[in-house]
This record gives sequence, C-alpha cells and structure tokens, in this order.
Amino acid sequence: MNDTAKTVPFGYRDVAPEEKPELIRDIFSSVASRYDVMNDLMSAGVHRLWKDAFVDWLNPQAGDAIIDVAGGTGDIAFRIAERLRAKGGAAKITVCDINEAMLAEGQRRPEAKAANVTWLCGDGENLPIEDTSQDAYTVAFGIRNFTHLDRALAEAYRVLKPGGRFLCMEFSRVAAPGLDELYDLYSFAVLPRLGELVAGDGAAYRYLAESIRRFPSQAAFAKLIAAAGFSQVKYRNLSGGIAAMHSGWKV
Repeated sequence: MNDTAKTVPFGYRDVAPEEKPELIRDIFSSVASRYDVMNDLMSAGVHRLWKDAFVDWLNPQAGDAIIDVAGGTGDIAFRIAERLRAKGGAAKITVCDINEAMLAEGQRRPEAKAANVTWLCGDGENLPIEDTSQDAYTVAFGIRNFTHLDRALAEAYRVLKPGGRFLCMEFSRVAAPGLDELYDLYSFAVLPRLGELVAGDGAAYRYLAESIRRFPSQAAFAKLIAAAGFSQVKYRNLSGGIAAMHSGWKV
C-alpha cells in the first residue's frame, strides 16, 4: 500500500490511512493479556514450531544487533536470546512495538528476566532507530497490520547495515489443495468464537482472518520486498502456506 492511497485495508473495510494505527492499537490493547494463550489455542501450538523455524533461518550470531519490529510480547526475541545463550553468546536485541500493553505483557513474562532485551515503543513506519545500525530486522505476524507496506519496508532497509538481513513471517495464501476451504471455515467460524470466549473480543479475531485474506500473496509480497531494494529475496511456506517466511538482504 503506497503513501498516496486515500484508503487502506482494515480487514474487509477500507479506512482512511490516519485511522488505521489507532484501530490496530485498540485491537491489541484489548487482547494483550490473553494474546499468548490465544496463539497456542488457535494454532494448537504450531506457532511455536513456525517461530523455531524462523529463528533457524535467521541463524543469529553472537554480537548481532537485531530489531524485532511489531515484536509484541517478545516471542521471537526470547527465542533468539535463548538460541544464542545455548551457544554461549548474546546479541543486542530490541523489541519494538507500537502497543504499550503488548510490550508490558512481554516484560512480565518469565523469559524476560534471562533475555538481554530492550523494549521500545515505536512505529514500524517511522522507527526510532539510527540508520545502518542493525544486523537483522525481524517481523513476525505483524507487517500486515501496518498502514503502508512500502514505508515499513523502506524503514527496514534504512536501519539495516549493508549486508544486513530482513526476515518476515506472516500468515499467507494456502497452497495445499483442499486445505484452503478447511482453513477458511476455521478462520471465519471458529476463530472469532474462540476469541470471544478466551480473549473477550471476537471482533479482533474476525479482523485477523479478514486481514490475512487481504494481505499480498507470497509472490506479490516478495516483489514488494525487492522493490524496497532488497536482494536475494526468497520465501518458504509453512504448513502448506498457512504462513510463509520471506527473506532479503541489504547490499
């Protein structure tokens, strides 16, 4: 979505660009306290395997400066810290999220005590981070919530060092035959009901399903990443395309 658009998608609705950040902030403030529980319930724990695969592909190195954007409650940051700790190393990890309630939940998690993580409230389209300061930029299940994808990708490119890595994981287009219909049924019939029962906000999880349907396909998103200046852009599907990881490098 480019900066000159008169409207931007918010689920199946189109809203003014200036409205979307507050709508997103309201959604995540509403579900923050049950966010991690809902992730386990709605994916039957599979999100943990996806996130492990994400960190595998990232292959973080000791001494790296890594920013995890839309990092919420710290799932990716904690995994990176644990991976490096197991190898006797550490990284400078920053979790950046626009929602203070999500960051507060992350700081309350037991893992936060052992992880060397900086928590930063900031906008992914205008990061409060210096140019060419990061070895890796990660974003997991957050980029579809940004107002302008091109601006978010430009910010990722700006903050990365030459040779730095962009790695994104996002819900995507199901590629496995027959799975798409089952996934649609689950997304629109089950998820909102589960969100109402567990998180007290069915509308937030209805938005989740709708926003996934309006996010670019794997190939289309790869083109946007390349258009932002990244090279060697690749993607890998997870669970038949329910989610996908996209990688690119700043040269």
